[in-house]
Amino acid sequence: MTRDFPGNDGHDLWVFGYGSLMWRPGFVYEEVRRATLVGYRRCFCVFSTHHRGCEKRPGLVLGLDRGGVCHGLAFRVSAERRTATLAYLTAREQVSGVYRDTLVPVTLDGEDGREVLALTYIVERNHPSYAGRLDLRRQAELIRGACGISGPNLDYLINTLAHLESLGIHEPELQRVLNVIGCHFRRFRSEQGTPSSAALLKVCRHLPIDAPRLKLGERRRFIHRRQISAWASRSRST
Repeated sequence: MTRDFPGNDGHDLWVFGYGSLMWRPGFVYEEVRRATLVGYRRCFCVFSTHHRGCEKRPGLVLGLDRGGVCHGLAFRVSAERRTATLAYLTAREQVSGVYRDTLVPVTLDGEDGREVLALTYIVERNHPSYAGRLDLRRQAELIRGACGISGPNLDYLINTLAHLESLGIHEPELQRVLNVIGCHFRRFRSEQGTPSSAALLKVCRHLPIDAPRLKLGERRRFIHRRQISAWASRSRST
């Protein structure tokens, strides 16, 4: 079950992170807990032409897609920081409108199954940037040769896997993608990029690849999600 995006109702805000939000949230929070979301899975299902790729060479980033279970982190944001946090997340996550910002029930670890409603970002399957279920070879080809304003796509994969492992969360599918690229890369971890990933990027970004050309005009009809999210984050703030 999901619920509509939250406005400013005077209560603390829970945010469920399953990708880069886990290791680079970018907002102030009061506490963080391991948490479980049932009904959605973490997977590389979003073409990235901004953070981890570009128009000519799209990368892949994680999204929550239907089916399965996802273990991640739940961040509690104080009511005083709620509006600012929502505005920040809208600017970060809703660049193209590929996600639906939604309230979902997540179970917190260590409190006898306490459940809270948390804001998270579920992939919009009708969006042209939705990649669907790609085979491992295709995922590896896209990730190894892509780079966006937030850095190499490979570092995104490495950092996500490293953080999941530090939490005791195992993601065999993500690990298999890295193994296809080169399992030796797993020993490197840096948010700013590594010489090894930079070298691989230099070689692979010029190799021919059947990558989709995702033009902004094709995504324009989804930009309203960014506007709706911005409006919701400001609503009832005074």
